[in-house]
Amino acid sequence: MSTIKNTDTTGKRVLKVISGTKTYQGSNAIENIDFDLFKGEIHGLVGENGAGKSTLCKALAGAIKLSSGNIWVSNRRVTFESPRQALKHGIAMVYQETSLVPGMTVAQNIELGREKLFNRLRGLYIQAQQTLQTLNFDIDPTLPVALLSAAERQMVEIARAVGADVDVIIFDEPTASLTPEEKIIFFDLVRILKTRGISVIFISHALEESLEITDRITVLRDGKRVITEETAKLTRKQLVRYMVGRDLSQTHYNQEKTKTSDGQKEKKKVLVVDNVVGSNLVQNMSFSVYSGEVTGIAGLVGSGRTEIAQIIAGVTKRRLLHGGMIYLDGRPIRYRVPRQAINDGIVYVTEDRKVNGFFETMNVSKNIYLGWLATRYGKRFIVSKKDHNNIGSEWTNRMQIHTLNRDAVIKELSGGNQQKVTISKSLVQRPKIIIIDEPTKGVDVGTIPQIHNLIRSLAEEGVAVIVISSYLPEVLSISDRILVAKKGRIVEEFLPQDATEEKIIFAAVH
Repeated sequence: MSTIKNTDTTGKRVLKVISGTKTYQGSNAIENIDFDLFKGEIHGLVGENGAGKSTLCKALAGAIKLSSGNIWVSNRRVTFESPRQALKHGIAMVYQETSLVPGMTVAQNIELGREKLFNRLRGLYIQAQQTLQTLNFDIDPTLPVALLSAAERQMVEIARAVGADVDVIIFDEPTASLTPEEKIIFFDLVRILKTRGISVIFISHALEESLEITDRITVLRDGKRVITEETAKLTRKQLVRYMVGRDLSQTHYNQEKTKTSDGQKEKKKVLVVDNVVGSNLVQNMSFSVYSGEVTGIAGLVGSGRTEIAQIIAGVTKRRLLHGGMIYLDGRPIRYRVPRQAINDGIVYVTEDRKVNGFFETMNVSKNIYLGWLATRYGKRFIVSKKDHNNIGSEWTNRMQIHTLNRDAVIKELSGGNQQKVTISKSLVQRPKIIIIDEPTKGVDVGTIPQIHNLIRSLAEEGVAVIVISSYLPEVLSISDRILVAKKGRIVEEFLPQDATEEKIIFAAVH
């Protein structure tokens, strides 16, 4: 594969990779990659899922070792045996999937890995509070991480990296769980880091973010470097072409959806949520869902979007007294466990796939087969190797899940392929109603249309689809109706042709 000449950047080089290669069971995740980073530079790293972005950065952060090639830090050749060693050399990484300890407090997680021999808990809380306030993150440092939302956990990861006083910070999809307001704060933070001389490696599937915030961009494809160029000389169209090796003839957003003909059968109301009260985040939530329709739910973090989905699917419970009603096909339902919901045809695809979406030490087929075993169709006490292989192969092919080899475990897959496994585990359960929370979080530009087309095809088959997304262009693109949640209630409903990002944000905030 041809490469384009690396653009020279003035300033001190703080990090360099020469011919970096990482091999898993005979297959190269990255191959002969050259990469460099300068002091105070914001360097974007883009590519499709499986291109090698996270593999390269994990090697720089000491999470894995290169099979061959060299890493140089400030003109010294280094070999990292652990993230702690990388941290000692001034390199920290904020992972796409958070690496926090749920049972520890926010303050303890921020200090984790840098503890002194003797620590005063009060001192930890004060120091953590100062770090969080510096970043404008409104999080109580005494709270256990297990009680935080996905976005709040991402903020703690960022605070931990900034508080480590390092020279290089690697951000892997840092904005995936942030609201538009929080993204603005985060970008301001990155620019402040740059003025302090801290170098940043920025991985994002949202190409607009990379074009906005970075000084240079490196594109990877199939584990190889395609180009490194100054951001000012690149366009979104060029980046897509370098990433996928072709032009995408249609953007996956703002596509015109098939119009329903007058003669088509009227959609059936299959789910009614009536004044449901659950946790503090769900207060008198009411809305309806129809078969053959995609219902999009937008709103800020903490608006109750995810919490109402979990109540519907039996993951959490609504209030016992005065908790409202939920009706499935006109029949009142209240689930104690998700299996009851699955048997009734309701499944929930979690927003946090690493924690709740799959078993990371199992391969793709086993994960999908476990989803099948959770249904009334699966023979829970008789494990069939034939069914296991057939079901796993069918959904691996249908969802185009790419692995380095057949037995690769989930934790070795890219974020987008992990998301496909998570969705497959739910689809194999034959849902009548499927709730997908952040369907394209951490998914590359080439895979997003696949997931959107899948969602539309499910609706066309008569499935009722609920999509919860923080990315407004996605909600506008694939929804037949758009609901806006605020402080535990649905406060507005739009048809796609009447909605704009500005109207949705205004309803969510005001």
